[in-house]
Amino acid sequence: MSTIEYAVTGMTCGHCELSVREEVSAVAGVEDVEVSATTGTLIVTSAGSVDDAEILHAVGEAGYSAVRVA
Repeated sequence: MSTIEYAVTGMTCGHCELSVREEVSAVAGVEDVEVSATTGTLIVTSAGSVDDAEILHAVGEAGYSAVRVA
């Protein structure tokens, strides 16, 4: 299992969280998604490696921007 954390900007509510969760969950290989508008975090769990560009694109499709947390 691989877990990657991202900082997401622009989320303010539960609807924001749901939008990000739905888009990121659709990325191939993603097994679990945790999103918090309060902390501005996105945690993605996958069985193998997932391309950062795909995750960042999915967040963008939801209307937000993100960066990977080192």
